[in-house]
Order: sequence, then C-alpha cells, then structure tokens
Amino acid sequence: MARSTAKPSQKNARARKARASTSLEPARPAGKKRAIDLYYWPTPNGWKITIMLEERSLPYTMIPVDISKCDQFKPQFLAISPNNRMPAIVDHDGPNGRPISIFESGAILQYLGRKTGKFYPRDERGRVEVDQWLFWQMANLGPKAGEANHFRNYAPEKLPYAIERFSNEMNRIYGVMNTRLKDREFLAGNYSIADIACVGWASRAERHGHDMSGFPNVRRWLEAVLARPAVKRGLSVKVEAAFHVDMKDPKVRAILFNQKAR
Repeated sequence: MARSTAKPSQKNARARKARASTSLEPARPAGKKRAIDLYYWPTPNGWKITIMLEERSLPYTMIPVDISKCDQFKPQFLAISPNNRMPAIVDHDGPNGRPISIFESGAILQYLGRKTGKFYPRDERGRVEVDQWLFWQMANLGPKAGEANHFRNYAPEKLPYAIERFSNEMNRIYGVMNTRLKDREFLAGNYSIADIACVGWASRAERHGHDMSGFPNVRRWLEAVLARPAVKRGLSVKVEAAFHVDMKDPKVRAILFNQKAR
C-alpha cells in the first residue's frame, strides 16, 4: 500500500481545509461546537427546516441565500448544494463529530430526525409510514403547488389551460390529504417530519387560489399544526431583503424562472 510522504502537520492542515470548504463561514478551533449553518430564504421549502430546528431547539445560524441576486450560484454555496437550491445546512457537529453538509429539504429533515430522535420513528414500519408522506410532499404537494402558483401569479400571460390544469391537480392533492386525515390527527399518525414538510405549502393554499372549504380534515390539521409554538417561530424567520424583491423586474424573473445548465 502506498504511503503519503506528507508530514503530519501538512496532513492536518489539508484535513482542516477540507472540513472548512463545505461552509461559507470560517471554521472555529477544534473542540468548540458550533450552531448549525442554515442557508435559507423564506419560502415553504426553507420553512421546513426552520420549523424542524425550532421544534428541536437546535441552535442555528441563518445565512440568507438571496435567490433573486444569484447567491445560489456562488461557488461556496454550490459546494454545499450542487442543485443551486436552498435550503441547505452544514452541521459542524455531524456524525463522529465531523462536519457534514446536506442539501434537499427532505434529506435534511430525515437527517435532523435521526440526529435528534424526534419526529422520525426509529422502527422501520413507523419510518416507512413517515417516508411515504414526506416523499408525497416532495413529489406532489410542493411541485404542483409551485406550478399552480406560477401560472396563476407569475406567468407573463394568463394561460387558462395551465391554470385549470394545476388548479385541478391541487384539488386532487388536497383531496388525497383530506382522505388521509379522516381518521388520524397527523399524516403518519403522530406528528412527524411529514407534517413539517407539508404545513408551509398548505398554509398558502388560499393565496395560491385554492378553496379549502371542501377539505375540512385538512383545515383541522392545518389549524393544529399552525398552533404549535415552534411552527409559529419557524414560519416567522424573516429575511429583510425578501420584502424588497421586485417580481416584475426582468432580471429577477430571468434568474428565478429561466435558468439553464451552467
């Protein structure tokens, strides 16, 4: 087996550099635990993580990723989130005490659930129950709500077919959710990361143009989840710059809606 000729001090320096390269923030001396770095913008996907961090009282540092100004394409951020999307985290107290970076909100929720032992069952049957509804949100509720909102509120021209297509799909999705909640308080029985993943999107349903009067079980669930103090705190994490984004600015629209491979 080949051996490295580097001196121990050089190896240690490279190791420190590798660990620090996953974060936009400078590394602290070894032995000092740090808060989790949360790369964030106030959207339903970002709220998933602020809610989970608040639920578990985990200390975190919020690092804004201004998606209207190309922050998501900076090399330092791409080293953490290669899909150039927030949220992402760096947990400096990761497995075996070593930093770990994670992108994709579902993966982050699962990691934090395993890390804290809360809202993500340890037994396989319970975990599968949660995973089904977590991935249902990732594949259905989130993307379709985003598309429905886009064609209703942001498309440069109103396309009746697109508006009706995604409005109908959201009606179907909320119907699925309403049936699921008919005989249980939360999506997987007990409150879990599946509920955390869904609440931000569902809280905007009427803003996205969906009449929720026909889904009483969803409305009951939404009221219960929104009443949780940690959910209130997670949803209230603000970024001042987000209030000043001009969605009519062609440059902003190009960044948000016309991305291609780089």
